Amino acid sequence: MDQRLLQIVALCLGLIGLFGASAATGMPMWRVTAFIGENIIVFETRWEGLWMNCFHQANIRMQCKVYDSLLILPPDLQAARGLMCCSIALGVLGLLIATMGMQCTVCIQDNDHTKGIILAIAGCILIVACLCVLIPVSWTAHVIIRDFYNPLLLDAQRRELGEALYIGWVSSGVMFASGIMFVCCNIPHSKASQGSFYPPNPRLTAYQPAVLQQDLPAV
Repeated sequence: MDQRLLQIVALCLGLIGLFGASAATGMPMWRVTAFIGENIIVFETRWEGLWMNCFHQANIRMQCKVYDSLLILPPDLQAARGLMCCSIALGVLGLLIATMGMQCTVCIQDNDHTKGIILAIAGCILIVACLCVLIPVSWTAHVIIRDFYNPLLLDAQRRELGEALYIGWVSSGVMFASGIMFVCCNIPHSKASQGSFYPPNPRLTAYQPAVLQQDLPAV
């Protein structure tokens, strides 16, 4: 694949992953519960997110309330707040750095070696941003599954995996693919391309063979 096309595809994947991580951060559907109470007529749904919780009951509008304090959140959601915000910041930083090193931009001209280093740095930043999304999403899913099979909890206290977790998993995978593609743009694919990363040394000159002088006739 052409280097420019590969870089454009990696940039598009990075933007998709960044939008997905931002959407998962703002969505309240991290922990979802949908259950039928003792009175079968009453059906209610509760959503718990990083910033608010929402409650929806039959024939009633959904009501959301922002958390009054960070301390009322469980440890997994407290850590998820910080990590998801870090992932968004790293994703924006990585994409900005990547645009400087792309061949279709004019930020750094006539220096492919420097552009390759910049793309490698941007790819590593995107991979770290991917981990910042993957860790809180997987941690929250582990806690939900563990509590779901806990016999000491009531049915009303059990939670299910929300849509934000699935969006987070997909976003982390897309950001990881984008970071790997940016890193691979710096790897030469042939011996001829290896020399293109380093400018020729002007001190080295081609060897000129000495001209043999013919014997002159004696006078």
